[in-house]
Amino acid sequence: MRIREAIEEQGMTTKQVAEKLNVTLSALNQSISGNPSVKVITNIANAIGIPVWQLFASPSEVQKETDGGYKCPNCGYPLKIKVE
Repeated sequence: MRIREAIEEQGMTTKQVAEKLNVTLSALNQSISGNPSVKVITNIANAIGIPVWQLFASPSEVQKETDGGYKCPNCGYPLKIKVE
């Protein structure tokens, strides 16, 4: 997981997040370093204002949405497929 990275990307520190969650910095660090529960992960994501999935993958790692079309693997030109 990329909790610490996500916190930094939001311009926050773990201390600020701990304060928002009303937990000690030590408790937050222990959760981040260990195996945090879904509830803890959700609370951290909410505290830093991002969707939960961004704690697992950065936006650049996720394929961008497309218009639903396909592209030629050789030239990258969009392919139009008509289904009859």
